Amino acid sequence: TAHLLVAEVNESSLTRITGESEWLSLGEEVGRTGMIGPDLAERLVRSLESFQATASELKAENLYVFATEAMRTAHNHREVLNQIAERTGLTVDVISPRREAELSLAGSLTDCPEYGSLLFIEIGGGSAQVAYCEKAAVVQEASLPLGTGILTARANLSYPPSSDAIRVLESAALEKLDSCRTMPAANKAVASGGVARGIWRALHPDGDRTINVAELEHLSWSTRRLSLEEIAGRFRVKIKRAATLLPGSVVCLAILRRFSLSDMRVSEFGVREGAILAMAEAQEYGCLA
Repeated sequence: TAHLLVAEVNESSLTRITGESEWLSLGEEVGRTGMIGPDLAERLVRSLESFQATASELKAENLYVFATEAMRTAHNHREVLNQIAERTGLTVDVISPRREAELSLAGSLTDCPEYGSLLFIEIGGGSAQVAYCEKAAVVQEASLPLGTGILTARANLSYPPSSDAIRVLESAALEKLDSCRTMPAANKAVASGGVARGIWRALHPDGDRTINVAELEHLSWSTRRLSLEEIAGRFRVKIKRAATLLPGSVVCLAILRRFSLSDMRVSEFGVREGAILAMAEAQEYGCLA
């Protein structure tokens, strides 16, 4: 998804002014083809042009554009970045997985307690970030190819899904999480990003932000038996968000079980808010993020 966030920072507090999103399914396309096709690249450029106009209308002082896993792994990302620069004048910063985790954590801690030590989880379309954190800092992180778009492509997922597709989802989660075996145990888990927020809104329309393993098991069990339209109706989400609930719940379950955690707290904030905070801090010290 392409996102725009315009916000104001006063000291350490952040106030959202406006936010826009364009669901592009970049992760799924890159998962299926290894590249960003011409039609999707055009949609991306047009989204950025629209975001640029909105930021200008709101007199945003600075505009920072960054990209994550889908752009990192697309074979033709240089061509797409050049196309963006030629059409908009924008330079896109393709940030590292660690920087992504750091910005996501900073954003999430604006509405989640630090807990001392925590396991940070951020799932997008292209990847899942898992990080062990202490005192609001990333100590160890792993970027795993477990984004919902990547998994949808890998499992050739349709709804209701086949038993083979389910096996692919679950085995992929277990296989890729094996690389986290040296990561320390944490007291609590905090989750961020659109997938986690989609799961939270599907399960907790009352707004409670703590989701336990049994609820994720129920979501996984339910969504593997329904059509996308039925999932959207039952959990009151949009069709595109409905398509992330099964792979998202499978990955969240695998992560919590791997680290012997019983629940996770979902933040309303994440990498965009973290980037805004980083921009404000850099500006305070006389440079730009």
